Amino acid sequence: MSEALPTTLDAWLARLEAAHPVGIDLGLERVAEVAQRMGLLARPLAGRVVTVAGTNGKGSTVAMLEALARAHGLTTATYTSPHLLRYNERLRLDGEEADDATLIAGFAAVERARLDGEPVSLTYFEVGTLGALWAIARRVPDLALLEVGLGGRLDAVNVIDPDVAVITTVAQDHAAFLGTDLEGIGREKAGILRAGRPAVLGSRDLPRSVRRVADELGAEVHSLGEAFAWDPTLPDPGLPLDNAATALQALRCAGVTLQPEACRRAFTEVRLPGRMQWLGQWCLDVGHNPHAATYLADRLAAQPCAGRTLALLGMLADKDAEGVIAALAPAVDAWVTATLGGERGRGAEELADCLEGQGAEVLHRADSPAAAATWLASRLAPEDRVLVCGSFFTVGEVLEWLAPSTPAGQTDTDTSSREVAT
Repeated sequence: MSEALPTTLDAWLARLEAAHPVGIDLGLERVAEVAQRMGLLARPLAGRVVTVAGTNGKGSTVAMLEALARAHGLTTATYTSPHLLRYNERLRLDGEEADDATLIAGFAAVERARLDGEPVSLTYFEVGTLGALWAIARRVPDLALLEVGLGGRLDAVNVIDPDVAVITTVAQDHAAFLGTDLEGIGREKAGILRAGRPAVLGSRDLPRSVRRVADELGAEVHSLGEAFAWDPTLPDPGLPLDNAATALQALRCAGVTLQPEACRRAFTEVRLPGRMQWLGQWCLDVGHNPHAATYLADRLAAQPCAGRTLALLGMLADKDAEGVIAALAPAVDAWVTATLGGERGRGAEELADCLEGQGAEVLHRADSPAAAATWLASRLAPEDRVLVCGSFFTVGEVLEWLAPSTPAGQTDTDTSSREVAT
């Protein structure tokens, strides 16, 4: 008798976390087999598909693409990862988070296909990706926006051929899977490009390997600073302008005739939680590599405060803590470290040792981000500010901790500070 499937989202997620022997297992053979069984490769997923890869800036580019598309009257489906507070954040349909029933139906569809023939083992991310693609395919929106989880070439998202491929930035991150050679990382991210289709390159500093792959494929290259740039007549969206320009160009390559008023409306209204998100004295950003940390430090330096700038830092063990600390140090007066649990977690003591090794002042070591926030909250002067960073896990936990004290409807106390460093 077949095993009964879970009936709640939490039960499904617990099942998926335990189903595959490793959390990250790059490669498309298993995913493609199940996608084929599900019929996802037999017909278009949407009117147009835009896939976005990059070390940093993916989240902001996708958020602006979604806002722009909706402002132009298009139906949309957006798949991103990871999430901050709720798994439902990963799939957005016409601007709204998918409900539990939609996600559960997608997981069940994947499970049926996975077992239809020789069983195929899939990771948590792979099941989530296929389930989201199944939900998107049932709606066939005008525009599907897919954010690559890790790398590009071997990421589960890349099982779908995009009509437009976007690469935002290339820097070091996920070294255990992608290595530390930027040319090699660039080739991996360029794996989302397709022959003869638009390739939107959203950084002036991409490795040469990205352009080389595009040229070998005969992709239609649109490069920042050459084919397009930011239009200063548009309002500042509070997100990096390179990413804003990239989103505009990608939408144009997807066949949309840009309307200035719709673009203005989109950039005025776009929001992205956990990216230079200000809640009172607290600034929350998921930046977790040196490239993102440098951007954060520059933004903080451009907005000096009368008091101290304190950092609440929690990072995973596979991230470059020393590089992040070195990049943030010029903008931070003192630090509080927090332990992140799990098999990839890093202890507060280890982070504190890294900080003190660079001559930084560590005020406290906490067992969790929430405990660190509690300790800090009672010691802040009115003119101080706190940067919460280092991981999605860190920001998500502190966001949840802050929620009871945040007035309903409040997101950012300073809309000029809505920057991103994903």
